[in-house]
Amino acid sequence: MLKRAIPYLLLIVSGLSLTLAFAPFSMWALTIPAFAIAIRQVIKLKHTPFFAGWLFGMAWFGAGISWVHVSIADFGGLPLIASVGLMALLCGYLALYPALAFKLTAKCVKPQLWPLALPLFWVLAEWLRSWMLSGFPWLSLGYSQINSPLAGFAPIIGEMGITALLVVIAASLAIINSKRTLLSASAITASLLISGILLHQHTWVSPTKSYSVAMVQGNIPQSLRWVPEQDASTMEKYLSLTETVWDSDLIIWPEAAVPKLEPLAQPYLTQLNERAFVEDTALITGIVNFNWETDEAWNNLIVLGKKTPDAAYPDYQYFHNNRFSKHHLLPIGEVVPFESLLRPLAPIFDLPMSSFSRGDFQQQNLVANGIHLAPAICFEIAFPRQVTANINSDTDMIVTVSNDAWFGNSHGPAQHLQIAQMRALELGRPVLRATNNGITAFIDHKGRVDGRLPQFESANISAPVIATTGFTPYYHLQDFGVGLLVLVLFICAWRLRKS
Repeated sequence: MLKRAIPYLLLIVSGLSLTLAFAPFSMWALTIPAFAIAIRQVIKLKHTPFFAGWLFGMAWFGAGISWVHVSIADFGGLPLIASVGLMALLCGYLALYPALAFKLTAKCVKPQLWPLALPLFWVLAEWLRSWMLSGFPWLSLGYSQINSPLAGFAPIIGEMGITALLVVIAASLAIINSKRTLLSASAITASLLISGILLHQHTWVSPTKSYSVAMVQGNIPQSLRWVPEQDASTMEKYLSLTETVWDSDLIIWPEAAVPKLEPLAQPYLTQLNERAFVEDTALITGIVNFNWETDEAWNNLIVLGKKTPDAAYPDYQYFHNNRFSKHHLLPIGEVVPFESLLRPLAPIFDLPMSSFSRGDFQQQNLVANGIHLAPAICFEIAFPRQVTANINSDTDMIVTVSNDAWFGNSHGPAQHLQIAQMRALELGRPVLRATNNGITAFIDHKGRVDGRLPQFESANISAPVIATTGFTPYYHLQDFGVGLLVLVLFICAWRLRKS
């Protein structure tokens, strides 16, 4: 009985251990053996590849996105059994994607050809996961490699391409059954790791100009963010924290840092705009805009102060076009599907600010004191196609703002930062990440964190940031690069399947 259970136990252990490969643990080398063990067990359980893959996925997502339960439990207003059930439902859904990839691979080819066939089905499943029901691309395997030799491939084939390479390596290790297959797996692993190291030495973009940038982390408790009586103290706190950094070229406040609706915050915004002009700088802040006539709300980033260094006062007027409206809205948190049915069921379906309108997929860059920035609000940084669509030849940097207070002292914010690092490496642009309570950080164009604030502290941070120009190969190839890679591998597998 125990012998029969061992493959299933190994699937669970391998799925659970993958969490350690991602931030904040960042044991990137664990990804390959953990995934190889999972693939080997799926191959052994040849009559039930779908269930085996689903079980692996349940453990993988159950541990990896456990931070979602913090939000549900603390702010969802559900009893424990209901919140656990909701998490199980989410993880069970996400586990369908690795299960599908394993099932299709087992159906098409024999185990010896899995290193060539599994990358295609795995990438297709991950692409579906990033698209279905608005998408949830979190914990894609490539993110775990931001500090590994394989990171050198990111500017060419992106995070998804690194995921495909991990599948090739892990599947090669999983089918070792002789000296020949051992040598083959070793050669594949070594060649890819060495190639990644060499590629990482190459600089795909060119530095242009250095700017002094400051970011403010207000650390406002989530329970107080939308309490009207707290608006004045929150706005005063952000002003106070900004006092020592007005000499910066650019100042950034996080998502919805101004808690009042934009039409109601005009005196405060006018004051900020005037102060930024006096200090010869620009300030970007998150704010919620609401149109009383159309009953629409947008999660916005707006620029106050100088649009260009020689701008004449004033630049900001209500609903000016130097703003960004969030496109990729977070299900439940920012938009509720079937809201007439779900909102009455529980507080989690009726959270404050959970009925936003969607901005365009592609929007103009923000221009602040002459700096061109491609914006992404919170969850949007996890969608490379959208971030890439908003970068052009004038783009100097990427700015992303967030409020991860929903997730408490969990590993969710660290994973979020890791995703932002990958966008910087893929696209060759520095990323400025301003958050309410952490992790606020400067990321250079190589994906390295140059400076960060501790979580759960009210503080500011400033640093010189070097803008870049030019494009990485990934910018031009995007999904075509990884698509071509996995398709060629699969064609080879298909031609060899009867050999």
